[in-house]
Amino acid sequence: MARRRFDLIIFDWDGTLSDSTAHITYSIQAACRDLRLPVPGDDAASYVIGLGLRDALQSVTPTLDPADYPKLAERYRYHYLTGEPQLALFAGAREMLQALRQQGYFLAVATGKSRVGLNRALDTARIGPFFDATRCADETFSKPHPAMLHELTRELGQDVGRSVMIGDTTHDLRMAENARMAGIAVTYGAHPRSALDECAPIFSADSIAALAGWLDAHA
Repeated sequence: MARRRFDLIIFDWDGTLSDSTAHITYSIQAACRDLRLPVPGDDAASYVIGLGLRDALQSVTPTLDPADYPKLAERYRYHYLTGEPQLALFAGAREMLQALRQQGYFLAVATGKSRVGLNRALDTARIGPFFDATRCADETFSKPHPAMLHELTRELGQDVGRSVMIGDTTHDLRMAENARMAGIAVTYGAHPRSALDECAPIFSADSIAALAGWLDAHA
């Protein structure tokens, strides 16, 4: 049997495993509205998904006094948490992760969420045991800095060249590029396929089913 290509598969969370893009976009816009700031359009608000919260808010409100970021972050969290119980994994994501786990892959998450936010999401989705390690934006450098991926590979004793990052944003793919790691794009999340294609992913999946099929055949 041919040796498989990857040993470690790293997933982004929002927009890749969790169907949360629309809700995050709304929460950013609602927070800006609460503070009577210019409200970013859907494209601008969704573009920052995957970044750490402070970096995301700085990007959509570049003229805001840094002293007011905590107020904006509080309003974002209020709107996000209000709708979080209704968020769900994309159909087929749980089954894909379970199959990969059974096949012996190391699995990890690299996300712009906070540690508290990711732990809550993993507990709600009941998939925490599938992952060998996770890394969040409030624990290290935000995407597209490669630190998350380097830390995960070191923690799990895996080679960067035999690891792959899967995400729905250019932040994910640029992080993989900066880490000298392969990247796979999913086109059903926050960033359009045209932008993702510019990052030259080794594969682009338009659904969880397509992603699971490619991993089964090529990973």
